[in-house]
Amino acid sequence: MQHRSRPTAKALGAGAALSLALALTLTAPPALAAPPGPPGPSAEPDPVPGLVAGEGTAAPQLVTGLSEAATGSPGEAARAHLATHPDRYRIDPGQLTELAVERTAEDRQTVRFQQNHGGVPVLGGQYLVRLVGEGAGRRVESAGGKYFTGLTAPTVPAVPADTLRRLALDSLTDPRSRAGATTEDHGLVVLPGGAGRLAQHFTVRTAGQAAGEPLAREVYVDATRGVVALTHDAPGPYQAGDAGAGDSGAARAAAGAAPAGSPAEPATGTAPDLLGRTVPVNVARQPDGSYQLVDLSRSGGIATYDAAGRSYTEFGGRLPDGTLPVGSPGPDFPAATGTSGATDAHLNAATVHDFYRDRLGRDGLDGKGGPIISVVNTSNAGRPFPNAFWDGRKMIYGNGDAKLRQFSAALDVAGHEMTHAVVQHTAGLLNAGQSGAMNEALADYFGNAVEVTARGIPMSDPKAALMGESLCRTGTPEECANRGLDDHRTTVDDYLGAGLDLDNGGAHLNATIFGGALWDIRRTLDPLTADRLVYRALAEYLTPLDDFVDGRGAVLAAGRSLNLSHSQLRSVAAAFDAHGIRAGWQSRIPTDSRPLLRDATTPVGPAAGGGHWVMGNSGDPNGQGGTALYTGSLTAPGTPTRLSPQDDRIHGWAATDGRSAVWVAIGLDSTGTGATEVLTRSLSGGPVTSLFKSSDQSPGTVQISGGDIAFTVTGRDNGRNLVRLSRDGAPPTDLPLPEGHNLSSLTLRNGMLGWIESWTTGETTVQAPTVFSIAAGRVTAQYEVSTPSGTDPPYLASPVLAGGRLLWLAAPADRTRGVTIRSGALDGSGVTDLLPSNSPYTPTSMKITASDQAVTFQYGAGRPSSGWSNAALPKLYQLPITGGTPVRVSCNRGTQFDPAADEGTRVVWQDATPGRHDLVVRDRPAGSC
Repeated sequence: MQHRSRPTAKALGAGAALSLALALTLTAPPALAAPPGPPGPSAEPDPVPGLVAGEGTAAPQLVTGLSEAATGSPGEAARAHLATHPDRYRIDPGQLTELAVERTAEDRQTVRFQQNHGGVPVLGGQYLVRLVGEGAGRRVESAGGKYFTGLTAPTVPAVPADTLRRLALDSLTDPRSRAGATTEDHGLVVLPGGAGRLAQHFTVRTAGQAAGEPLAREVYVDATRGVVALTHDAPGPYQAGDAGAGDSGAARAAAGAAPAGSPAEPATGTAPDLLGRTVPVNVARQPDGSYQLVDLSRSGGIATYDAAGRSYTEFGGRLPDGTLPVGSPGPDFPAATGTSGATDAHLNAATVHDFYRDRLGRDGLDGKGGPIISVVNTSNAGRPFPNAFWDGRKMIYGNGDAKLRQFSAALDVAGHEMTHAVVQHTAGLLNAGQSGAMNEALADYFGNAVEVTARGIPMSDPKAALMGESLCRTGTPEECANRGLDDHRTTVDDYLGAGLDLDNGGAHLNATIFGGALWDIRRTLDPLTADRLVYRALAEYLTPLDDFVDGRGAVLAAGRSLNLSHSQLRSVAAAFDAHGIRAGWQSRIPTDSRPLLRDATTPVGPAAGGGHWVMGNSGDPNGQGGTALYTGSLTAPGTPTRLSPQDDRIHGWAATDGRSAVWVAIGLDSTGTGATEVLTRSLSGGPVTSLFKSSDQSPGTVQISGGDIAFTVTGRDNGRNLVRLSRDGAPPTDLPLPEGHNLSSLTLRNGMLGWIESWTTGETTVQAPTVFSIAAGRVTAQYEVSTPSGTDPPYLASPVLAGGRLLWLAAPADRTRGVTIRSGALDGSGVTDLLPSNSPYTPTSMKITASDQAVTFQYGAGRPSSGWSNAALPKLYQLPITGGTPVRVSCNRGTQFDPAADEGTRVVWQDATPGRHDLVVRDRPAGSC
């Protein structure tokens, strides 16, 4: 439960500084055509389908209305059914691995299969077969899920294992987080979309959390190209079925940590709760006569630990060696058991366990009677930690702060976190975007359902829909609650178009849209029926990459399998309608920009120039792997054209002057050798020309202007960045750089180059935005900023040649002041501030883009005290090249990022407003919104 959301999910790369993850909808090829028009409103249940086609795959998403005999074990019967109907399913049963058999009712078995490609698991590729009856009467009722056809990705990595691990660690942007961080290698996985991408999957755990870094992050490193393909925070960093596997410490804990041959015995005792009340507790008597807070009366056991104020980062993954459950010399536990929150955690874990067992028929969180572990009273490196989370193996509860109690005190919070475990072991919803928001929504729903059921709270009580309302030390429940499932939010009116760098694409921020629909269903139906309906949708229908509309379909399909009446199904559909969860909802969100590329899945942002755009995009419509480079017009509608060759490499990090493009390609070349290459081609077609190719040097920024092409390369021997320049198609040559000097970033315009140069003179560090004349072959301007030894230097970045000047960003090292946009003359005659550091619109991204008329940058006010809203998400602003008051580029409500200036005031950027990443354009700024 992220009580206060923070920026979390990022994707980074190597060499060329990749900066953006694959889009959340990994399943879809690039959408080059307009989406279907909005459907009309309807409270009728969706029509009963015989077959619902899958998106971007030949395998159907859902097949219903079946009644076919099934013999053998559930797994054998399900596999045989799929094999008997190859034309119906388009699935190779030989590429399926049985994950689990769920039983949501005595006469039902749902077999969940994992899709493989050449023996390698496919991320999000799960197919389910639902069986009813037993023995000779067993029959197949329905089948469906996500099975990705057309995958041709290699299954053998081309990048050394040590390099893949290093790249995973490098996904932590803060050096404080990288220091002491560990990786857990989960093996190879294929990322779907087009031909697919082979990746190595790591969980990266930090030893100490820096600002903006999570405790654990799932990182997928492209195993053939050596770049990070996808990363997101991990509420549960282990795959379904693995939590607790091989964790002998957890197993011993659940058994009371007794020595072999001397088992602990179930016992009862007492303990004070957080409010000081003495309550009965199930405990375990040890062979030495002492007692531990271990409940052996429930399958798998429930064990509770006290971190005693140690940092939560020490308890991620496995328990530290020697850690024992809360203990007492006698059966009556001391006061510290209550003040630490251990008693409440212990009792709440039992209540949640019993809810799932008695109400839904589930044997423990993992469905297999596994142990339930809680760690309470954790801090944030000695500071208050008002939060709680499921780490993939156990619950971890923070010690609260001056306003909030120990987080283990709230039953709904316990139910929320433990439901993350149930989700992990069933649908395994990816913790990003809409699938992440459904993960949170389901946790909210069942967390509240556990509380209202156990406490006898009627659904009509206004507090029933609140999450965490009992945590307040002071204040009202409404002020204390983290979220409310009765906030009436809808997709069209309230969906927060967050980029991947904020809350994993809005996983928490958008949860109540879907969770509110589920809670409305619980209000409308009998609560027990609603709980069984939502649980069946989770256990029998949902798969990891599902979105809101898939979730609606799963709940309705589960309702039909439960034999809900037509009236009940209508009320379920009406609940989703009321929250705007219908196919095509994204197209009904108003925007004032023109789309160029919908559902863009790209490792880096666009480039623009001369009325054209250029950008890499994953998932080629022809089934080609990698990331292709596309171009299109900014002034006339049309279908984007592919510029890059037909291969499986990643093409991106491009620049264009409107006539030609230059870009970087990473991956295996035609000889099967891993290499990085700088390529160029005319936007109108023609041959692709290679300017640079290396297997051990990394090109960085590339730039083009007329017949000049320049790019940076990291030197093989000294690690310095050098500039290479190609003029009129000639082979590139190195530009001179004084010994001991280095440079970063690069800009090129009309025969002039610009960069940020740095060097050390004695005890002084010098940084200098620099201008270099190609014709004169010398530096014409250098604006030096000196920093004495022992002092952190300021941050200078994003040089841009525009309007006959060199522009750049300057930020103090400690960020105590804002970011300044500076402008220097090309002859070194002086510097002016276009946007001073005290401006209320100081940039929040260290990137600017500019034409000869205007400068564009990203600004976001940050999280307001009232919580995130679309208005607070980062937006693009523009000001004249000579300075002035910034104005909004677009009134689109979601995150706007990666801008690229064309001519005049025209800007192209990526926009997250419609719940996906679209490449869009505006010719002139909107002004005020």
